[in-house]
Amino acid sequence: MSRSLRQGGVFVREPILEPAQAWDAPPFPSLLQYPLEDTAIQLASYQLNARNTFGVIQDDRISDLASPDLPDLRTFLATNATPNPSAPTQALHQITFLPVIPNPDKILCVGLNFLEHIREVGKKIEDYPLLFIRLASSQVGHLQPILRPRASDHLDFEGELAIIIGKHPSAKPARHILKEDALAYVAGYTIYNDASVRDWQRHTTQYTPGKNFPATGASGPCMTTADEIPDPTQLHLTTRLNGNVVQDSGLHDLRFSIPEIIAYISTFTELLPGDVISTGTPSGVGAARKPPLWLQPGDTIEVEIPKIGKLINPVQQEP
Repeated sequence: MSRSLRQGGVFVREPILEPAQAWDAPPFPSLLQYPLEDTAIQLASYQLNARNTFGVIQDDRISDLASPDLPDLRTFLATNATPNPSAPTQALHQITFLPVIPNPDKILCVGLNFLEHIREVGKKIEDYPLLFIRLASSQVGHLQPILRPRASDHLDFEGELAIIIGKHPSAKPARHILKEDALAYVAGYTIYNDASVRDWQRHTTQYTPGKNFPATGASGPCMTTADEIPDPTQLHLTTRLNGNVVQDSGLHDLRFSIPEIIAYISTFTELLPGDVISTGTPSGVGAARKPPLWLQPGDTIEVEIPKIGKLINPVQQEP
């Protein structure tokens, strides 16, 4: 097993221990390091004692908001419910994080949407968003292992900002949305690692195989509500591989803005509360490097966006 180290601007590999020996989850609270307004809400989905639930994160604890009427975060967003301030809480170190929305109706991803990334891979700027779909089974939560599949060793990282759709204040269906009204349908934002199996992605012009191996993508650690992020283009994304920065970009570099993406998608499908839209990755991906920089078992990949937190995942080999 090996990890990446930067020497003279080039990544090289050095031996490390097997994943079971080497990787320990970071101490809590590591995911929420940014000052937020008192009114801001950060929601996460998690498992405790074999029971899936969701709640609001406060410091190093999380509430348990699930009930027979509101079994999951997707249902909660569909109702515009208010969190119960007296709900029981658990320490973060006791829970297992799930993807922020474990059961979305759909996960839509935008490819080639950062201008510098388009340039680094030598593609042309498209007139319309390049979209593909991820399956819910292809994603894991914060601190859960991303699996390098048995079929390939070309596993790449893609740090991204993801939109989580909510319910419009007027309860209007999310179809044929105007750009100027699009952000009213956003419940919040999370971090996505659209990790990709590059050789399978390139088998044809369709990306689906390379984006849907089980447990190759990650979502988390939480959703920050949209009122805390009125202008997502002001956010900054940093991806680190074993502590080394591999992607570092502001969200202002998008080819298609978040309102444009939402408006375009809503033309051909209705967006539902809990739907996830991952907005694309900046430059620095492993496939564009010479030589390529693939994720290896024993690596740790993290994606950080201030005001949301830090999504951290170890990399392990698929059994």
